[in-house]
Amino acid sequence: MTWTPGLILDYAQTLQFILAGRRQQWFARIRTTRQRYSAARQAQLLEGVQTRSVRPTIISLVMTSMIFGLTYGLSAPLLALDLTEMGFGENVIGANATMHAIGVLVLAPFLPKIAWRYGPKLPITIALLCVAATLALFPIMPSIWFWFPLRFALGAASETMLVMSESWINHISDDKSRTTTLGLYTAALSLGFALGPVILTLVGPHGLTPYLIGGGLALLAVLSVAMPWMRPPLLEKPTHPGMARYLALAPVAIGATMLNATLETAGSSFLPLYAMHAGWSEHSATLLLSVLLIGAIVLQVPIGWIADRLNPRRLVIGLSIAAACGALIWPAAIGYPPLAYGLLFLWGGIFVGIYTVMMGVVGREFRGGDLVSVYSVMSIAWGVGAFIGPGATGVAMDITKHGLPYFAAFACALFVVLPILRTKGA
Repeated sequence: MTWTPGLILDYAQTLQFILAGRRQQWFARIRTTRQRYSAARQAQLLEGVQTRSVRPTIISLVMTSMIFGLTYGLSAPLLALDLTEMGFGENVIGANATMHAIGVLVLAPFLPKIAWRYGPKLPITIALLCVAATLALFPIMPSIWFWFPLRFALGAASETMLVMSESWINHISDDKSRTTTLGLYTAALSLGFALGPVILTLVGPHGLTPYLIGGGLALLAVLSVAMPWMRPPLLEKPTHPGMARYLALAPVAIGATMLNATLETAGSSFLPLYAMHAGWSEHSATLLLSVLLIGAIVLQVPIGWIADRLNPRRLVIGLSIAAACGALIWPAAIGYPPLAYGLLFLWGGIFVGIYTVMMGVVGREFRGGDLVSVYSVMSIAWGVGAFIGPGATGVAMDITKHGLPYFAAFACALFVVLPILRTKGA
């Protein structure tokens, strides 16, 4: 067949007609697909199903968690060192630290109503701005007595960040991966605690620099929370008017929070001292504490992943027993540094994992204002545990040189009674 110009033109016209018809079919299919998607999305919205990716929101809330940890991990040693350098004694230092806890206790009862009226985004933003401003004001105050109301404000702002961000991230998490997500949140919290001493090591505790670094990181978190993808959920009014009722509704979760705060503050205060009494150098003893904190950071996501696939109550019982037994091994392992490093790495992840798993359980059991109320009570429990931990451990170490591990084992063994007796709920 000879391809004449007329034949080529006819072939081209025929091909153009076929492609035009198929193009119309393709456009029709695209319009049909978009209509189906729009209808499905509208149905999900009516049912309250999340239709947008929550990953950017989770990242912003995880950053808020890290700032909360940094606020405490940086301010506690920094303010204590500065007050000591100014010549103030332990009574003044202790009284100033107590103002942080008082700020937590005073604000906590009001947080459920604040969350119901304004949602979590505005309180978190105000709290982050308050943290940035407060940290910047500490070194320029004309009198040390201004540090007491500033420490009160720092405690109240930190409490707001923690409760609102925990409630928000739990509200948007899917049940299939809830505890994994909260494991990431808890890991960032532990990372913030660890970053405080690191900042002091790098820049020193003197001058404006450490305060401005902490405040600058808080402002970065404000920018993250202000992003357009941060659409706050609507939180219902709490079912119960007071907070005392939630003590009975979530005793295991509240106990896990108190246990976590007790052992975290006890370990931070006394673990290096315990290792040095066992013959370790100051550098090695500090490194041992760092290894424990690394374990608390790294192991939370794996523990959360396991909790999403197993019975969380049984997992909490297992973690508690493992933490109690692991603490009893400390006296034997402390004489062998490689064994001690490995043991403390695992132990740090295990005991913090108890708190991570119970956060997931609370998210499944409570919603809206009730969730905020439970987290408010849990934060009060954290303050109580942080107050009990160092004092009780100091008494135990006065009785025996292995007082720290024995107290940790006793606390874990005492806690395990709660999930054993309470077979349902949080």
